[in-house]
Amino acid sequence: MRNYIKLSLALLVFISMMSFTDSTTLPMNTNSKSTTVANDTLTWKLLGDIKYIRKKHATYGEVEFPQVNMKLKMMQKKTIFMSGFIVPIDNKNYALSKNVFAACFFCGKSGPETIAGIKFKGGAFPKLKTDTYVTLKGTFRYNETDVEDWIYHIEDAVIVSQSK
Repeated sequence: MRNYIKLSLALLVFISMMSFTDSTTLPMNTNSKSTTVANDTLTWKLLGDIKYIRKKHATYGEVEFPQVNMKLKMMQKKTIFMSGFIVPIDNKNYALSKNVFAACFFCGKSGPETIAGIKFKGGAFPKLKTDTYVTLKGTFRYNETDVEDWIYHIEDAVIVSQSK
């Protein structure tokens, strides 16, 4: 029995260590050419690990301000890879969403932590269709103070892959 416990603990430690390794590429077959696409370094699960605290706001009265977790704080201004669905905001802005448009934050089916504003590199505005699934590479930024802005941002974004 004692050996079984030791073996179980060793297996648990091994699995935990493997989940923290940084495997940065996965092979992906596109038009029968082999290319490489990075794994997501920022996940919706991690973005969803957020708390809110009520504070007074000069314009809106009492407001719930986000409190970003420490893992995300350490990723501030770091290069990340992230996948999600494109949601057009207006004729000059897109957001990356955990969910398709029909179930996104704006429809009331999700929270503000399920969407991230996108600013493409060089001010580019690629033509993207709603609900296109993309993987972006960009610089992560979070916001805990401006209630009129996204909580999460991907800046200097470039599309690494996209599906129709």
